[in-house]
Amino acid sequence: MTTDKPLQDSRTKTVATVGPACSKKEMLVKLLEAGVDVFRINMAHGKRDEHNAVIQNIREASAETKLPAGILVDLAGPKIRLGTLTQNPLEIRNGEKVRFVRGIESSHDAELTCNYSTLIDEVAVGDEIVLADGLARLKVDLKETDQLTCEVIDGGKIRSRQGVNLPGTHLSIPALGEIDIDNAIWAAGQGVDFVSLSFVRNSSEVNQLKELLADNGSSALVISKIEKREALEHLDEIVRATDGVMVARGDLGVEIDIEKTPAAQKRIIKMCLQHGKPVIVATQMLESMHNSKQPTRAEVTDVANAILDGADACMLSGETAIGEYPVESVTMMNKIMRETELSFIASGTQVATHPSNAAWGISDAVIFGAAQIASRIKACMVVIASTSSRSALLKSKQRDYIPTVCVTDNLKTYRRLALFWGVIPVMSTTPLGETELRNFINQWVKDKTELEPGNPIVIVTDTEVSPGIHDSVLVARTG
Repeated sequence: MTTDKPLQDSRTKTVATVGPACSKKEMLVKLLEAGVDVFRINMAHGKRDEHNAVIQNIREASAETKLPAGILVDLAGPKIRLGTLTQNPLEIRNGEKVRFVRGIESSHDAELTCNYSTLIDEVAVGDEIVLADGLARLKVDLKETDQLTCEVIDGGKIRSRQGVNLPGTHLSIPALGEIDIDNAIWAAGQGVDFVSLSFVRNSSEVNQLKELLADNGSSALVISKIEKREALEHLDEIVRATDGVMVARGDLGVEIDIEKTPAAQKRIIKMCLQHGKPVIVATQMLESMHNSKQPTRAEVTDVANAILDGADACMLSGETAIGEYPVESVTMMNKIMRETELSFIASGTQVATHPSNAAWGISDAVIFGAAQIASRIKACMVVIASTSSRSALLKSKQRDYIPTVCVTDNLKTYRRLALFWGVIPVMSTTPLGETELRNFINQWVKDKTELEPGNPIVIVTDTEVSPGIHDSVLVARTG
């Protein structure tokens, strides 16, 4: 098994959500060929047997195309939702009074319920309650034992089961509920590559998920979704604890004032760059492509700005899961990525170099030095040989535009590399000794590139590939 991913492909990675529009193997093959690197399975939708079938289809599509496909299982987390309304939709108007009562079914139009039984106990007078992803807002005027009386300050049409956000309220609901724990254990058993935790508030919640996965034999990377005001308040500790971050702009844009979302996105990306952690930007990136073959100009600019800010990956949600044009959405995403990256290459700009607040270890110094050597000798590519993903992640965070290939004999590492900016994963089925590695690289260059013999390349090996010595750098020539 190797990879047919071209050297000139986009450095920024594409995450695509799997849903009814693309769950079959034939469509997954098309999406991989269009540029998808990681597939997201949203555990808020679908049933276990459907999720099992999707994972099987992804693995088969990856084997058929010889392209790496990481799998991200997205735990739903403690999403609070409205109960059953008397009308669907129900229009609530500015100045009207409505009541939140206990239970899951409303008895008349001015009565609301939700699936969070302690909401009435935890909300205070003066708190805001946001409904339907910001379409309507309430302010709590009166709190009684079994009900909250609220004034509608921003009216709109709401529907049963739509989301409820409580931006100013500290909630006791755990980040990992019973359903999430069950799904995480299932994900561990499936050998997925990434597990994302929704509505993270602090580092202890991240560590809880890490321990749960480890206890169930999983080495999956934990991706923390930043979508709560409390997460922004504890951002540094969360980024330090996690393996990666997702800027989940949907709920984040409800939890904080929507006009503050762009600055929050930039802050999150910057902190991830400082700590050397991969970061995914998500939600409504090409939203209009649900039912249009072309995105809006604003959406194109949004994707480009995420790349300019330093995002490792951009994510498609409904565009691929339920949209009419999943393949076209992925193709467009990659076109925007490549064109934006060309502006960096032309200007010689780097988004980031070595994380500024990290201590330099041997691996850090070797990877940094290899990138400098490659630049000075105008190497055609850097090859990293590693059984783990650490060296490749360090190189990813250098953010230079010399093509980087990571050769590994570890299947888990191969899939994990699919999320790392600028790294092309290559799977070797033979051990990576020095002679075998040189032969493998020469054959790969011959089969998969148009490089002429004699081009300089820089090869980096880690201690696991060459036991007994520290990480090493070798300058060679193709052929």
